Amino acid sequence: MSGHWSLHSDADRIAWLTCDMVGASTNVLSAAVVRELAGKLQEVAALRPIGMIVQSGKRNGFIAGADIKEFSGIRTPAEGYELVRAGQSVMQQLEDLPFPTVAAVRGFALGGGLELALACTYRVGADEAALSLGLPEVLLGIHPGFGGTARSVQVIGVRPALELMLKGRPFRGARAMRVGLLDDLVPPAELATAAKSLLLRHPPKRTAPFVERLLNLAAVRPFVARQTVATLRHSVRREHYPAPYAIVDLWQHYGATGAAAYEAEARSISELMCTPSSRNLVRVFMLQDRLKSLGGDSTAEFKHLHVIGAGVMGGDIAAWAAFRGMTVTLQDRSEELIQPALRRAQSFFDKRLKDPGPAADAMSRLRMDVGGKGVDNADIVIEAIFENVEAKQALYAELEPRLKPAAVLATNTSSIRIETLCQKLKDPSRLVGIHFFNPVAQLQLVEVVQGASTRLQVVQDALKFTRKLDKLPLPCKSAPGFVVNRILTPYVNEAFFALEAGIAAAVIDDAAVQFGMPMGPIELSDVVGLDVSLHVGRVLGEALHRQVPQILIKLVEQKKLGRKSGEGFYRWQDGKAQKQATAHTAAPQDLQDRLILPMLNEAVACLREGTIQDADLLDAGAVFATGFAPFRGGPLQYARDRGIADVTHRLNELADRYGERFRPDAGWGLITP
Repeated sequence: MSGHWSLHSDADRIAWLTCDMVGASTNVLSAAVVRELAGKLQEVAALRPIGMIVQSGKRNGFIAGADIKEFSGIRTPAEGYELVRAGQSVMQQLEDLPFPTVAAVRGFALGGGLELALACTYRVGADEAALSLGLPEVLLGIHPGFGGTARSVQVIGVRPALELMLKGRPFRGARAMRVGLLDDLVPPAELATAAKSLLLRHPPKRTAPFVERLLNLAAVRPFVARQTVATLRHSVRREHYPAPYAIVDLWQHYGATGAAAYEAEARSISELMCTPSSRNLVRVFMLQDRLKSLGGDSTAEFKHLHVIGAGVMGGDIAAWAAFRGMTVTLQDRSEELIQPALRRAQSFFDKRLKDPGPAADAMSRLRMDVGGKGVDNADIVIEAIFENVEAKQALYAELEPRLKPAAVLATNTSSIRIETLCQKLKDPSRLVGIHFFNPVAQLQLVEVVQGASTRLQVVQDALKFTRKLDKLPLPCKSAPGFVVNRILTPYVNEAFFALEAGIAAAVIDDAAVQFGMPMGPIELSDVVGLDVSLHVGRVLGEALHRQVPQILIKLVEQKKLGRKSGEGFYRWQDGKAQKQATAHTAAPQDLQDRLILPMLNEAVACLREGTIQDADLLDAGAVFATGFAPFRGGPLQYARDRGIADVTHRLNELADRYGERFRPDAGWGLITP
């Protein structure tokens, strides 16, 4: 059986080392791949070539990084250290070869893949949209471990290297070339030729620019580090996300220089691997992969989408689908109602695509269709009109005879049960919920909602459509609020009840942010729209016999709808909430639990009722749609980490103090510790 690496030499004494991981669609630096690489490097050193080119045998990219699944098996920092030092040793072996080396990068070079490329003398990239070079380890609660914290600074300098590591976002071709991460950027067909030419020319190895080297001086580093940490504090807290702070600490103390820098990198990442933050972030990464794998049981092809309803949601769904390459027809009652959606789409394409050519192409795929002619040829029709049962049912009655036999009929309803909406259809089994969240372009998760009569194949087709749009589908059953709104509403409502009790809005929001939420519940409601919050609250209140906060009702009656009206719970100016300072206002000790634990309790109820298949999917939905603190792994994972007994005991205490809405759900006994 052939291995993961192959080696051959050409007539010009250039060695070609190709990574093509056996049994995998993507190259990753697993322990086995790294061990085999060490042997191949010894082999190539014995050949004494003029130089060596490292390339990928996969079509989709170079190397995606280390094997994340192996992280889960690491039990102690000592085990992590052993794994990391083995990787560092091989990268050093590559860097120390007595001849020049080139990484020929097509597609992605991420994490350990980019660290391998940095250990080469040169890097050449194939100039195409898929080219992506990054060190995204911080998103997993760790930092580069195969020498990347040092070599990135050595090659491109302090500021671009810190940006690459701290933000976790990759550099595309032009940016990578500009900062010196690439030595050449060439058409894909010329990649091999350019790599070989670079070896034969053998120019001086690239190093960081002069100004960046000044910033790396021991006397300057503390000032830059303080500035960087001050910026970090605005986005992440050290106790929640220690990895970015560890990156800055490593650089400040060692200046990306010498053996001590690599040793410290290995010690640091080994400790981080075993933190709850990293364990949970890796778990979230795995959950994301699980959602991405859904829809594989469908053979449907989606080329044409027809959207009915050109409001904010319908218009933005249409724009996103056109952005993702689909032909889209957008219908509403008049041209005047569709034009604003088309203007928003044009603005989105211009901003996202930047190049006028691709932006114009995307816009050409999105067409106004007042008469609804697109229905007849559409592979999928999404209804996104106002939340009214009779109006939706009447629309479906018009659509059903015109649909292609295999076309998917979907609703973007946020709260109405599929069983109610499909009652007037001749074939109720073809209706499925495809519930996007606002803003469509930013929020990854989409609920795919199965009614009692929805055919399983229709659900599979909807899952595949969602993946075509590069969204994360969350399959769930039709129930009040589905999953996301169901678990989010008690959290938001409790914030309103706390507000009614006299706790300041900014104090409430700060308590949620301190827990790790990206935004507090009061501000979130203002952003979503208080009328939307009230509608969902009333639907759930009626179905689950829950109280709707009076303070919310009053603001909506006063037309204070939040950010879109300029005032809600906060006054809004230039898109920002105007908050009163809370530095000297102490939050009640139970406030954080009062906000967060109702969400956990509702999550358990969803699981008990069978609205969602399992706890992992529920945690994924909470993280990717509600922003539930990713480093806590989702509401049910947080409950496990905290202790089920502790959570239910605290819920009982809160129920005794504030009311029966906190009483632990009967499903807690089903949650495995």
